[in-house]
Amino acid sequence: MDLGIKNKTALVFGAGSGLGQAMAIALAQEGAKVALAGRNMAKLQETAKIIQATGGQSFCISWDLANLDLIDQHFSQIEKVLGPVDILVNNTGGPPPTTAANQSAALWVEKFQEMVLSVIAITDRAIGGMKERQWGRIITSTSSGAITPIPNLAISNTLRASLHAWSKTLSRELAPFGVTANVIVPGRIATDRIKFLDTARAERENKRVEEIESDSLKSIPMGRMGRPEEYGQVAAFLASQAASYITGSVIRVDGGNIPNI
Repeated sequence: MDLGIKNKTALVFGAGSGLGQAMAIALAQEGAKVALAGRNMAKLQETAKIIQATGGQSFCISWDLANLDLIDQHFSQIEKVLGPVDILVNNTGGPPPTTAANQSAALWVEKFQEMVLSVIAITDRAIGGMKERQWGRIITSTSSGAITPIPNLAISNTLRASLHAWSKTLSRELAPFGVTANVIVPGRIATDRIKFLDTARAERENKRVEEIESDSLKSIPMGRMGRPEEYGQVAAFLASQAASYITGSVIRVDGGNIPNI
């Protein structure tokens, strides 16, 4: 199936590993030119090698989401090399495990800027051109904790949920211009982030990591963790011409794990 995004320019954050890497590769496989953004240039270059091995085109750009002053500069670089951004994939790193109570205001402000304000500011920079061209895709990757709060991930649960409300509101504003805005929610996808969280939980509960992993798998109706490429393929579909009538939605890639309707 031709998704109709050949030669479109995509900007993917967190593209050096995990879900970000999977989404970048999936878009490149469909012929999109992909700007790979993140803080670790070595990891971004590894993703670029994978893309180039299959004939894809990419461009690596070191990007610290906490620094909002460099957004225009970074976009200008991408536009010169690949062209105006047609597909924006917002994908930020997760905060450390925390309780809801007794976190410092400074920590909340720091993570709000990294995980929410940066996404809003970057999207604002992208949508002007999308509206002019009457075509664009905003895809925001969050967490299942935004739907069903995950214990000891209070900051993540709270800030990811705010992105759901923002994306839904934005989708109605952009719909008349042929620009869609959707959220993808991962369940337990086999990434380093899941390994990190499982290890942290095992230490808190004085259990072996294998016990935590086994318990988690029991809660997934499909009985297995998702593969990163499965997640990436959903992002590629949402970026496609075929998904032009899908906007304001939250798409779960979770093997049926999230219990809420």
